Amino acid sequence: MGITLRDGPVAEVVVDVPPVNALTVRAWEELAGAVRAAGDDPGTRVVVLRAEGRGFNAGVDIKELNAAEGYETLVAVNRACYAAFAAVYECAVPVVAAVHGHCLGGGVGLAGNADIVVAAEDAYFGLPEVDRGALGAATHLARLVPQHLMRAMVYTCRNVTAAELHAFGSVLKVVPGDKLRDAAMEVAGEIAAKDPYVIRRAKESLNGIDPVDVNRSYRFEQGFTFELNLMGAGDRHRERFS
Repeated sequence: MGITLRDGPVAEVVVDVPPVNALTVRAWEELAGAVRAAGDDPGTRVVVLRAEGRGFNAGVDIKELNAAEGYETLVAVNRACYAAFAAVYECAVPVVAAVHGHCLGGGVGLAGNADIVVAAEDAYFGLPEVDRGALGAATHLARLVPQHLMRAMVYTCRNVTAAELHAFGSVLKVVPGDKLRDAAMEVAGEIAAKDPYVIRRAKESLNGIDPVDVNRSYRFEQGFTFELNLMGAGDRHRERFS
C-alpha cells in the first residue's frame, strides 16, 4: 500500500491509500516524487497513473488538517499538492490517468494535468472545495469541462460523470471497471511504440503552447485557501465535514 512506482517503458504509478485514497502531506510528496522519477528515467516512454481501492483520489486527508495546530500542515499540504500536480504536468513523457470511482479535489488536479484520461464507467469528477471552506483545482477542472460548467461545479459542488466528460472529449475512453487498466495500457502502448525522442519533444511543445500557465494559475487559487483559513472559514467547514 502507499505510492508504488513500477518501472518499464510504460511505467505505472499506483496509489493505494485506504480507505478512499485521500492523501496526507507525505503521500502527496511521494506521489510527486514517483511521477518525476518515472519521467526522468530515459527508459520511460509513457507513465500510467492509476489507483487501487474504492476510487481514484479523494483529495487531501481532511483528518490530518483537522488534527494539526496552526497553519504549518496547511502550507505543507498545499505545497505538496502543487508539487504533485506539477510533476504530472511537467513529466517529460505523456501521462495517462486511469480513473475509477471518485475523482475529487486533488484527484481533479491529477487528472486535469494528465495528457490523456481513460475512465471506468463508475468514475465521477468534482470539486467539493467550497463545502470544505477551501478553493483550488479549478485550474485543472477547466481543462476537463467547459468554462460555464466549471463555474457551476465550483459554486454548487456538483459532480460530472465519465460519460459526460467523454462527450466533451476530455476523457478518451469509458470502459467497464475491470477493463480500465487494460484500456490505459493499450493507449500507453500505442504511444510507447512511437519514437521516444519525438514523443518527449511533442510533450514539451504541447506544454509550451498551453494558453494557461497551470502552475501559476493553481498557485493563485491556493492563496484564497489561505485567506479562508485565516478568516476561520476553513476550520468551520472541515469540522462540519468530519
